[in-house]
Amino acid sequence: MLLDFFYTLRQAKLPVSVTEFLMLLASLQRGVIGPLLDADSGEGNGYGIEDFYFLSRAALIKDERHYDRFDRAFAAYFQGVEQIADFTRDIPLEWLRKNLELQLNPEELAKIEAMGWDALMDTLKKRFEEQKERHEGGSKWIGTGGTSPFGAFGQNPQGIRIGQDKSRNKSAVKIWNQRAFKDYDDNQELGTRNIKIALRRLRQFAREGHDDELDLDATIRKTAANAGFLDITMRPERHNKVKVLLLMDVGGSMDEHVARVEALFSASKTEFKHLEFYYFHNCVYDFVWKNNRRRLAEKFDTLEILRTYNKDYKLIFVGDATMSPYEILQPGGSVEYNNAEAGAVWLQRLTQAFPKFAWINPEPQGLWQYRHSISIIQQIVHKQMFPLTLRGLEDAMRALSR
Repeated sequence: MLLDFFYTLRQAKLPVSVTEFLMLLASLQRGVIGPLLDADSGEGNGYGIEDFYFLSRAALIKDERHYDRFDRAFAAYFQGVEQIADFTRDIPLEWLRKNLELQLNPEELAKIEAMGWDALMDTLKKRFEEQKERHEGGSKWIGTGGTSPFGAFGQNPQGIRIGQDKSRNKSAVKIWNQRAFKDYDDNQELGTRNIKIALRRLRQFAREGHDDELDLDATIRKTAANAGFLDITMRPERHNKVKVLLLMDVGGSMDEHVARVEALFSASKTEFKHLEFYYFHNCVYDFVWKNNRRRLAEKFDTLEILRTYNKDYKLIFVGDATMSPYEILQPGGSVEYNNAEAGAVWLQRLTQAFPKFAWINPEPQGLWQYRHSISIIQQIVHKQMFPLTLRGLEDAMRALSR
């Protein structure tokens, strides 16, 4: 069994060696991880999948850049990976199994009314207190495949998603599960130079730093003036002096745009010597992060970002701006935690601190008119939103250069 697991990792192009695999087998034989005990009998019946995951990752993966690829290969091989859900109390996982996907006709959809924010949160609290068993279908309880605002794989214009593997309608107000997002890969080999060429419109060259480059013209001129005796002249290397602060949305609906955003990120790191980047999810709030695996442990205060970088930096947001309007306008509206101030407040602070800014949106421009949240953010950024296309990038660079 584990030999097939090893080949699965190799097929995923992970640098896993035979020596590391033998180390994993030796660790299992020596009981590095304990047995998983049966809840009823108390007897061991094998190794816990979570314990084996951490042991195998520690033994086989030596570079954290490969963690995301390992996670995908691990999940593909071991179907049925355990999930843990927690909000204010535990809900049995079997309540949330995907048994059906509800299909409603337009007339049925028109009958569903969205709750207000306060009513939604109050109702969820009551459901936790009242519900005692798993529920499927219907319009009231926490369950699957219904029109209730609470649960998974159902249909409701605004709700709290609980236990669902990914977004389907992109309208959830809160999301139950804590998810692990993937860092954008800045080492991706680009198949085209078009993105780099578009970014080059934002260039301001200057020669700064130590004299480490030969100035051929000056050397010839001074040598000639010196009666042919060699007089070597050096000069600082020429660099693009533009400073860029890049804030990138990650996870959720942005998973559909990973390839293009990675291409943009990789090109940006090549073109801009002075580039600072941070991640956020859906909307910017009081903190951002640099590493998605440690986003809850290594936070960067947004106010500190405002104090650290001066107005010489060009601010670029990258995100699809597709979310519940509550996430932008409502204190506590974040899908992951109770933010004290609305996202709109933080967006306004950022755009005021950095006069040159642009929002690059990977969502097709033809869909913008159907996303209420996109319209709201367009107003906040004064219509400085551009599509993630070559023409859109060129327009964004021109706007930042004015």
